[in-house]
Amino acid sequence: MSVDLLSHIRSLHDSLPKAERGIADLVLRDPGAAAERTISELARACGTSETTVHRFCRNLDLRGYAQLRIGLAAEAERLRADHRPVLDLGSDIGAEEPLDQVVRKIGFANARAAEETAAQLDLTALAALADAAQAARRIDFFGVGSSALAAEDGARKLLRLGHAAAWWSDVHAALTSAAVLRPGDLVIAVSHSGRVREVVDVLTEAHRSKAVTAVITSNPRSPAAEKADMVLTTSARETTFRSGGTSSRSAQLTVLDCLYVALAQRSHPRAVDDLERAHDAVRSRTLRRARS
Repeated sequence: MSVDLLSHIRSLHDSLPKAERGIADLVLRDPGAAAERTISELARACGTSETTVHRFCRNLDLRGYAQLRIGLAAEAERLRADHRPVLDLGSDIGAEEPLDQVVRKIGFANARAAEETAAQLDLTALAALADAAQAARRIDFFGVGSSALAAEDGARKLLRLGHAAAWWSDVHAALTSAAVLRPGDLVIAVSHSGRVREVVDVLTEAHRSKAVTAVITSNPRSPAAEKADMVLTTSARETTFRSGGTSSRSAQLTVLDCLYVALAQRSHPRAVDDLERAHDAVRSRTLRRARS
């Protein structure tokens, strides 16, 4: 059983039927308590049926309820091993939360988003994306809202390696660019939910141009994921005060950093030379400390 079961549940949460989302919410709040319940007890606690719990397990690609309990018990033990019992990953930040607790929860959530994303990252998909980026004549990054910041960061990283990379946050510009791509060009979309219409439209247009497409998202069953040739999933929760927050970007940036290093390895030592020249180009813009 993978120790990333909670991440998997979070990634599928929004795509689950309403009754199954209730089960997901309960097990995410307290995986240890859920692991101790029989299937009948869990169904009653969620106000649903045993049949719905079985469907929930199937939607998680589990063999049955026994495997779910084992996985939840393992996750609960992992959380206890963090030695930070006051930080409940399943809880939101309350309106009256003390500031010191707010800071600790945010720091924990952001660090955990990066850790869990790296732990569950599909290495086959990452390698395929690095291969596609290396072969592409042109690479377009696209994202809207807070995901646009991650898209820009990804493009800037690849520019330093000598790739023809651009980023778009305006859907009109992105669609125009996607319409004139050629076979073998690459579009990398970034969307936490995977349900942003603009992202789906850009991926659709890129397919018409026979470009290769990829999406970085927390939801592997989202409309954007269905439109992409490659899907790289992130692990991050967005809550009441952290919608579009740093934890989702931390997860996205972790994936993009992995892509960046994988590409640099493929073109070493040329990549080292490109990085040195890029650094030299902006070195003169750095202010030196005045002599006393």
